[in-house]
Amino acid sequence: AVESAKGKYAHMLFNELFEDYSNALRPVEDTDKVLNVTLQITLSQIKDMDERNQILTAYLWIRQSWYDAYLTWDKDKYDGLDSIRIPSNLVWRPDIVLYNKADDDSSEPVNTNVVLRYDGKITWDAPAITKSSCVVDVSYFPFDSQQCNLTFGSWTYNGNQVDIINSLDSGDLSDFIEDVEWEIHGMPAVKNVITYGCCSEPYPDVTFTLILKRKSSFYIFNLLLPCVLISFLAPLGFYLPADSGEKVSLGVTVLLALTVFQLMVAEIMPPSENVPLIGKYYIATMTMITASTALTIIIMNIHHCGSEAKPVPQWARVVILDYMSKIFFVYDVGENCTSPQRKKEQEHKLERDDRGQRRCKEESHLSSRNDDCHLKEKLNGNSNKSCEVHGENARVPVTCCSCYKILLKNIEYIANCVRDHKANKAKGIEWKKVAKVMDRFFMWIFFIMVFFMSVLIIGKAA
Repeated sequence: AVESAKGKYAHMLFNELFEDYSNALRPVEDTDKVLNVTLQITLSQIKDMDERNQILTAYLWIRQSWYDAYLTWDKDKYDGLDSIRIPSNLVWRPDIVLYNKADDDSSEPVNTNVVLRYDGKITWDAPAITKSSCVVDVSYFPFDSQQCNLTFGSWTYNGNQVDIINSLDSGDLSDFIEDVEWEIHGMPAVKNVITYGCCSEPYPDVTFTLILKRKSSFYIFNLLLPCVLISFLAPLGFYLPADSGEKVSLGVTVLLALTVFQLMVAEIMPPSENVPLIGKYYIATMTMITASTALTIIIMNIHHCGSEAKPVPQWARVVILDYMSKIFFVYDVGENCTSPQRKKEQEHKLERDDRGQRRCKEESHLSSRNDDCHLKEKLNGNSNKSCEVHGENARVPVTCCSCYKILLKNIEYIANCVRDHKANKAKGIEWKKVAKVMDRFFMWIFFIMVFFMSVLIIGKAA
C-alpha cells in the first residue's frame, strides 16, 4: 500500500513538473545568472593504447550534477517523496563533450536516467567509452611513461552561462580494473579558463591528466632479451676457426635475426622522429655486427695470405706476435698455455738433427774420397797412396768423381728446396698467427661493447 501510494504521488509529481517544462533552454530564473555544473570522472578501465595512431581508449563513468530552477517541489506535499528517476532526455542537459576526442560517436555518454531531487538538483551518471588523442612519446620504449589528457568542456555555452566545477582534485580511481600493460600513477584534474580567437567570452574546461607507466616485462622477455642473447653471438664469430668457413655466415645470420626484431618494433611504433630506446639498441647492435662481419672478412684475407705474401712487417712482429699474443694467450699449433717451452724444445731438437746431418755428410764425403783413392790405386796398380792417373785407366776414376759431384749437387738442391719450403711455410704460419691474434683482440673488444650496451639499456629500465 505504501509503494502504491508513492507510485501515485510520483506520477502526480511527474505530470505537474513537466506540464509546462521545456528542456531546450537553460534552467535559470535570471538569464544573467551562471549555471554551475559539477563534473566528476571515474576511470574504470583502459581498453587500449594505440601508440601508432596515438589514440587512448578508456572506459569512464561521467557524473554531472546541476540545479534546475523549474524542477523543484515540496516533498511534504507529495508524502515525503524527495527524489524521482526520469529519462535524461526529458530534462535540460549541459552539452559537455570531450574536446580531444578521436572518434565519431564513441565519446558520447549513454542516455541513462537522471536522479531529480526536490530541491532541483539533478545528478546524471552515465558510462562512456572515450577515444581521445594522446601525444605518445616513445623515446624510452619499452620503459616509457605517458601522460594523456582528457579535456571536458561545454561546446556552446561560455563561462558566463555555464561554469564547470571540479568535484575532486583528481579523477576517481577506486573502481579501476588493473591493466595488463599499464600502471596508473595518478589522474590529477585542473580547471582552465581559455579565451579563443573566435570569441571574447571565456570558456572553462576541466583537464584530467592520466599518468601511465608501461609494464615492460612482456617486451623484455619477447623483444629485448632475445636481442641481447643474439648480440653476444657476434663476438663469438671471431673465436670460430678460420678454416671452418662459417665465420662470415654466422655474422650475416645474426644480422638477419636482428632485422626481424627491428621490423617487429617498427610495426607497433608511430612513424615519428623519436627513435625508441629499444630501436636505438637494435641499430647499435646491427652496426656492431656489420662492423664485426667486415673485420672478419679482412682477418680471413690475412689468414689466407699464404707463402706468396710479403713477410710480416717488423712492427707487426713486435706488437702483435710478441706482445699481443701473450696478452690474449694465443699460441702456435701444438702449443698451449701449460707447455710454453715446447717450441724451444722442438727448435733445439731440429738444431741437433741439423748438426748430425752435417756431420754425417762430412763423413760420407771423406769416405767417398778415400774410396776414390783406393779405386784409383787398384786400377793403376800403384802401391803408393797418391791418386795419380796414368794411361788409359784414368777414364774410370774421373767418371766416378763426376757422378759423386752431380749427386752432391742434387742433394744440395733438394735441401735448398726443402729449406725454402720451410721458410715459406713459416711465413704463412706467421700470417695465420697474426690473424688469430687479431681475432682474439676484436673478440674481447666486441664482448666489452655488447656488455656495456646491455648494461646501459637495463639501467634505463631501473
